[in-house]
Amino acid sequence: MNNERRLRIMVDCHKFDEDYQGITTYIEGLYKKLVEQETIVFYFAARNINKLKETFGEKDNIKYIKLNYRNKWLRLLIDFPRIITLHKIDFAHFQYIVPPFKFCKYINTIHDVLFLDYPVFFNRKYILKNKFLFKASSKLSDVVLTVSNYSKERIISNFKLNKPVFVTPNAVNEVYYQKYNKEEIQTNLNKKYNLQKYFLLVSRIEPRKNHLLLLKTFIEKAYYKDYDLVFVGKKDLDYKELEVFLSNQTKEVKEKIYFFDHVNNTELLDLIRGAELSVYPSLAEGFGIPPLETLAANIPTVCSNTTAMKDFSFLKEYQFNPEDSNDLAGKIYFALHNKEILPLIKEMKTKYNWETSANKYLEAIRFKNPN
Repeated sequence: MNNERRLRIMVDCHKFDEDYQGITTYIEGLYKKLVEQETIVFYFAARNINKLKETFGEKDNIKYIKLNYRNKWLRLLIDFPRIITLHKIDFAHFQYIVPPFKFCKYINTIHDVLFLDYPVFFNRKYILKNKFLFKASSKLSDVVLTVSNYSKERIISNFKLNKPVFVTPNAVNEVYYQKYNKEEIQTNLNKKYNLQKYFLLVSRIEPRKNHLLLLKTFIEKAYYKDYDLVFVGKKDLDYKELEVFLSNQTKEVKEKIYFFDHVNNTELLDLIRGAELSVYPSLAEGFGIPPLETLAANIPTVCSNTTAMKDFSFLKEYQFNPEDSNDLAGKIYFALHNKEILPLIKEMKTKYNWETSANKYLEAIRFKNPN
């Protein structure tokens, strides 16, 4: 097939050069489905080309471009304009921030603008800088995407956009749905970490994620007598309130609390599969993928009912007010006594899957490129 006759889309994949995170999951899941479109040639750009090849494979309509610069501004001002011009790119896809000058049509996924609606959780410099950059980028972009209806509403409201914003939701990767031997995994985790039955929270450690509510509820309702509590995630921002509260607990309680800040994907999957219950008490999310991943792994899951997580209608009976310890305790009790969750998993998979998101993406670019 003649490449000159196919649409050319470049994808900024510099996040693949960093630690695995939500944006990486989004790009991987979305484009693994999109590369099935043989009428489009995809140019994936990063420094670590081997990692990209491991992710997307080798196909006639996939090209890999090595970035020269690690610095964000040098990428936006030099690397991407060079690639777009050299390869005659039609669309270039970025996350949050696009180059300040137009070299082709820009697709921009703005995952959330929580820093504008919940400024207490962000520093002033971050807010001022990104309010300008995200707004300017949204105005300059030809196609604006986001990951939830909540984020769509907040982007349009905060940036006064008079253009459509298309929702391409996150989805759960297939590995989470795979069957497994829970007893075997729990035995291995007990040998490796001395873990007994446990509650799980997967999230970066920062005040917005609300670990403190779960910790207080875990202790006040005496769950520690029967369960351990496992926190999986790196410390992202200062969370002194959590540290002080934990430091004041008894030795008996402290011995039941585990922190894992560096785990690979295999270890994370085992920690999810070994849990009795997953709790996600976040105060605000642009989407909120962890509760969907634990639910997909057949783990009873209770989740906050705010912001984008309100869209998780299949979890309605398992959702709680993230500022109410008694509400959380009630939902924990409910989840531990209502473990038949296969219908919820089926409903979730129907609503959140990469094929649906890929189709929405294609609808968005056809809107700007009808021919």
